[in-house]
Amino acid sequence: MRRGELRVAILAIEGTNCDQELFEAFRSLGCQPEIVFLKQLEGERSPPSLRRRLSDFQILMLPGGFSAGDYVRAGAVLAARIQSRLGDEMADFIRSGKLVGGICNGFQVLVEMGLLPGGVEARPGPPQAALNTNDSAHFECRPTYCRWDGGNFRPFKDHLPAGTVLYIPSAHGEGKLILSGAHGADLRDLLANGQILFRWTDPDGNPAGYPWNPNGSPGDVAGLTSREGTVFGLMPHPERSFQIYHHPDWMRRPVSSDMGDGRRFFEAMVRYAETHL
Repeated sequence: MRRGELRVAILAIEGTNCDQELFEAFRSLGCQPEIVFLKQLEGERSPPSLRRRLSDFQILMLPGGFSAGDYVRAGAVLAARIQSRLGDEMADFIRSGKLVGGICNGFQVLVEMGLLPGGVEARPGPPQAALNTNDSAHFECRPTYCRWDGGNFRPFKDHLPAGTVLYIPSAHGEGKLILSGAHGADLRDLLANGQILFRWTDPDGNPAGYPWNPNGSPGDVAGLTSREGTVFGLMPHPERSFQIYHHPDWMRRPVSSDMGDGRRFFEAMVRYAETHL
């Protein structure tokens, strides 16, 4: 599929934000992004001209923010609404090999839906993990770095060298990964399955504690993928490091292009969708 034909749905309800930044990121890469409200997919309260279906898109992104005010738990309300109204459509979307991504609050939603870490069935189910309150008990908004150690994330697989460190800033209050132990899942299982998308590091790529790990996640886990590598979630915000001048020290760095590390992330997604969908 040609890049100009790739349609990206950026799902929004009350309380989501960063949807516009995601829209601009995908648009600048030549795709056709659209901010789609949940009720447009549910269909009942939308006029026909605004009705949308998941099958119309090749990439689904769940942005950051505070969906439904983060009542109950972060991401829980949106997760429940998607499960109850779009569960079968989501399962079909995932089985088709299309990409589903969640950033920050979107990651929390995918965890609440049971899609991450996920089992062998590509459909919503009981949560197998939680993203708990940061160890600092504060909302952490700061520069952070993540290391890709290799794994099954399809857009990076065979393209991004293991050990690559990316600058991707963070802004969250509930990002500490806690595994429930359901189905025997633990960090060793996730590592063996290639499901750890990113680990928090210092700027040189070395393991480090707070503040480089802003939430205290065991194993410095900053993001996960499904076993199939097409559903993913991460706590930091790549849309906030899309251009090189988004880096806090960009004036002190040699600048060879205007590409920030976040752009590398989204470019990999788009390249994968071009060649596989």
